Amino acid sequence: MFEKINLLIPFGNFFRNKSTQNFLFLVFIQSSTVLISIISMPLLIQSIGAEQFGLVNLALSVIIILNIWIGFGYNLSAPAEVALKQSDKKELSQLLSNILSAKLLLATLASATVLVGAYVFSLFQGYQAILLLSLLLLFSDALFPLWFFQGMEKMKLVSVATIFSKLLFLMGLVLFVHHPSQSIWVNFMLGMFGIIVNIGLLGYIRAGMGIRFYKPKFFSIWKSLKENILLFFSNLVSYISIHGGLIILSFFATAETLGMYSLAERVVMILRLLPAMIIQAVVPNASKLFQADQALFFAFLKKVYLISLGVGAILSTSCFLAAPYIIQILSRNQLGEALPYLELLSLVPFLACLNVGNVTMLLVSNLRDLLFRASWMFCTYMIVASTLLTRAYGAIGLCYGILTTELVVFLISMLLLFRYKKDLLYGLYS
Repeated sequence: MFEKINLLIPFGNFFRNKSTQNFLFLVFIQSSTVLISIISMPLLIQSIGAEQFGLVNLALSVIIILNIWIGFGYNLSAPAEVALKQSDKKELSQLLSNILSAKLLLATLASATVLVGAYVFSLFQGYQAILLLSLLLLFSDALFPLWFFQGMEKMKLVSVATIFSKLLFLMGLVLFVHHPSQSIWVNFMLGMFGIIVNIGLLGYIRAGMGIRFYKPKFFSIWKSLKENILLFFSNLVSYISIHGGLIILSFFATAETLGMYSLAERVVMILRLLPAMIIQAVVPNASKLFQADQALFFAFLKKVYLISLGVGAILSTSCFLAAPYIIQILSRNQLGEALPYLELLSLVPFLACLNVGNVTMLLVSNLRDLLFRASWMFCTYMIVASTLLTRAYGAIGLCYGILTTELVVFLISMLLLFRYKKDLLYGLYS
């Protein structure tokens, strides 16, 4: 009996467990990134204005989508491969060399695509210079060895390095960005400081851990790309569904409206990290319970689900009530048009928490094909609905598109589970 209780609440070894430490350091990295983002928003809006702020965020949205291409599912598959080869430095060296080479190759292809789009097809008008200088972020992401340190279960150094990189970026904003014309350097500095710090991390891997850099094996790279294709597409469509609204809005709104909407969206998307972090936290223990005792698994998941809904409701309510103060503090001005966007989008954290239980069940039961199918279905809905609503009602219409997408995600997951895994659905909701 005690062992079953300990599975649910592993008090004794909680903070000593390496998986728990990995999660806590990931939370620390994410929290620090969020904090720097919050601090930088008023600085940027005051120095470059709402219009250029919107264009900088638009370029960043494009870069983040391209970063999913560069990641190509390695963020999910590579840590497990590293963990299995922790004691074999030769195998680790080859794996590190292969994945770094693959990611650098993907970054080069993505950069070439953007350059062709900009100079051959005249795309990205209005923020072309900002986007081209933002390409440095692609190579920063390719060199970031977070996946390696996750697999080695040594996250402390990479956490400190990430904080240092963000602080350098913040210092760069204060020292060098004071005018709207200097907005082209914002994302460039973020990428430049990232590359400097990431090269330092790779140096530590070589000198401090004794891992060498070998000539990449292109057959192994090609094999890993084929194996990760499903993970890549799932990540891509999930990101587009959640963050693609700003790109859609860019076709129908002015740069100033983009800036005001992006301010509201950034606040809400920070809060929307809650369900993702909850899922990351519970999946390891939920997976063990799912294999050992499904009754305990469903009891555990029900508690997690109820807590998620409660915290999500508190976050959404607090965001709605505090919306005027949030806008005033972050913009250091009265950007009145951003207020209704934030008030509407404040429902997103709660709606996103509705799907915590469904996604957890899909992950622990290894139903990646259903997760992939759900991702494509709600991505299609988001693009169609948000485009039509934005065209008809502008940024307000986009807010409604984002809100309804969160509901559709939940309903699609429910329907797929009902059709293919009724026992899981009944276990959680009965």
